[in-house]
Amino acid sequence: MNSPASTPRHGGILRPAIAVFAALSLVTGLAYPFLTSGIAAAVFPREAAGSLIRQNDRIVGSELIGQSFSSPGYFWGRPSATAPMPYNAAGSGGSNLGPRNPALAEAIQARIAALKAADPGNPLPVPAELVTASGSGLDPHISPAAAAYQAARVARVRHLAPGQVDALIKAHTDAPWLGVLGEPAVNVLTLNLALDKLSAER
Repeated sequence: MNSPASTPRHGGILRPAIAVFAALSLVTGLAYPFLTSGIAAAVFPREAAGSLIRQNDRIVGSELIGQSFSSPGYFWGRPSATAPMPYNAAGSGGSNLGPRNPALAEAIQARIAALKAADPGNPLPVPAELVTASGSGLDPHISPAAAAYQAARVARVRHLAPGQVDALIKAHTDAPWLGVLGEPAVNVLTLNLALDKLSAER
């Protein structure tokens, strides 16, 4: 049996534990976030601010977050299943619908019908990414093939030469990182902003 002198007091246990907790809270909860945020703001100021896109001194979006486009004169991005609205950056997530879920099949058929209605003469197969939502629901990119599928429709609605639209797609296609990591991708928002600029200059 331990003698009273050898029994540790609660204060002797709690004080070091509280001190370690307070120190780690300061380091990991304050010092580290402030340090990393400060370095990011100094080295990559635009990216640290959210890669925001400004037009006429007004923020129109971010290169990292998709937006909803439904007019046939614009390129359409991947569908979004975020709630309570599409491309909700505060609620990133997918639909969680399984491949055998009838609701998923209905949603895909509705999206195919919308694409066909906007461009009934298009003989190309509909790219899967234009009718299926991404896991995040915020994907700002589509593949060059998905952009090419829509190019004729956009050119016709905007009364542009197909070559002009093709050149814009090429100019707004991001190459794989370091040339090998990832796939080429087209940023839908920047492409549509370039379309508006081109149409305004005509």
